[in-house]
Amino acid sequence: MGKPTGFKEFPRKAVPYREPMQRLGDYGEIFTLPPEEHLKTQGARCMDCGVPFCQSDSGCPIDNLIPEWNDLVYRGRWREALDRLHKTNNFPEFTGRACPAPCEGACVLGITDPAVTIKNIENAIIDRGFAEGWVKPEPPPVRTGKKVAVIGSGPSGLAAAAQLNKAGHLVTVYERADRIGGLLMYGIPNMKLDKGVVERRVQLLRDEGINFLTKQDVGNKDSANYVDPQKLMKEYDAVLLSTGATKPNDLPISGRGLHGIHFAMEFLTANTKSLLDSKLADEQYISAKDKNVIVIGGGDTGTDCIGTSMRHGCKSMVNFELLPQPPKDRAPDNPWPQWPRIFRTDYGHQEVAAKFGADPRAYCVMSKEFVGDENGRVAGIRTVQVEWHKVEGQWKLKELPNSDKFYPADLVLLAMGFKGPEQYAAEILGIEYDPRSNYKAAHGKFATTVPKVFAAGDCRRGQSLVVWAINEGRGAARAIDEFLMGNSQLPAPGLSLGIAK
Repeated sequence: MGKPTGFKEFPRKAVPYREPMQRLGDYGEIFTLPPEEHLKTQGARCMDCGVPFCQSDSGCPIDNLIPEWNDLVYRGRWREALDRLHKTNNFPEFTGRACPAPCEGACVLGITDPAVTIKNIENAIIDRGFAEGWVKPEPPPVRTGKKVAVIGSGPSGLAAAAQLNKAGHLVTVYERADRIGGLLMYGIPNMKLDKGVVERRVQLLRDEGINFLTKQDVGNKDSANYVDPQKLMKEYDAVLLSTGATKPNDLPISGRGLHGIHFAMEFLTANTKSLLDSKLADEQYISAKDKNVIVIGGGDTGTDCIGTSMRHGCKSMVNFELLPQPPKDRAPDNPWPQWPRIFRTDYGHQEVAAKFGADPRAYCVMSKEFVGDENGRVAGIRTVQVEWHKVEGQWKLKELPNSDKFYPADLVLLAMGFKGPEQYAAEILGIEYDPRSNYKAAHGKFATTVPKVFAAGDCRRGQSLVVWAINEGRGAARAIDEFLMGNSQLPAPGLSLGIAK
């Protein structure tokens, strides 16, 4: 695939972001538009590797035909590359922007050299597809008359809805927010995934015949927008729960009740809604302007909190990480084709370094107490340094003596991941949970313990990647199609590779 000697001739060169100080002045996407020749050259690096681990169970969960569309881009056959891309992925414009690219971590070239820039090429293919007018609605030619309700419009729910609609079923998607997209709309900030990109795909799905209903809070009796899930059970032939893992992990230390301490999604959701409603003019968001901000948690959500705070004009930024700083290269216990646990600098870290002169991350920091002022607002955090040791094969932490430190803070954002789905709809339906408090349903079957109710995405699997959500949505659609019709022609992503989690 690609040029036989391309990986020897051309170094990896990722598509750069816009300059940090420039992008801090707006909420436009951080990405730049690469010239076609650049993409052809990078596509040429794809090896004829025999066994493409990029699309194996170590790489892409949706079996993307990566070597094929790398080769097609190298040969300038973009329209065919788009067809190959859409064969396995309903939303490459989402994965091309927001997925951390496990495919690149499993790239065979990565054994000895930097991996192929798979994610950049994927994003370029779909963006060109829309620009050229190649991406058009494709309503199903025949309807089965079967009705399916999808609860939740994140990447898993949208993928399931798209596949079920292709099979000819009548699909209605219920979303509790005021806009469709779930995590894609309100969980990922605009600079990483422009909401026009989300709305463009949602409109395409509407044009294909999917019915979307917003402000529909299924199962939440405390909501003014309450929808009875038992009523949906009577009205539909099948129901899919794709509600996400939206219960955040908390930090229940002394002072947690002080004002100015927020979960990350409170902060990010309010900012995006205000941005879309009024370009922030309504001030209906949690502002970081002129504040000392501390973000606790080092994943993608933490980075998004950093980037959003920087655009508000925060006074200072510190990002606490409980774990040690990762190594620059793979450690001996992290061999290829595992996901490389190495030091990375994301867009938010770049922006802090550009404005304040240093990376914001502080490693091996444990928060011990939130400190407040006389008005009940957070004024800082008392911390201690920790050290990690392996004891009988398990990592254990130890607090270091005399390492206490006080960090001033006017705004604290908790970005420490999620522990499972909110359970009000499942409780009404009587669904059982697994030991991790997710909806109990086996991958491949996706059937819950309640007849004709299925579950997919983070609410079944636990907090994961956008590409895994698409895998789950596509797999659940096939399972529901089989349940309704006795068999299915829809693909079963990941199952052919033995992925079962």
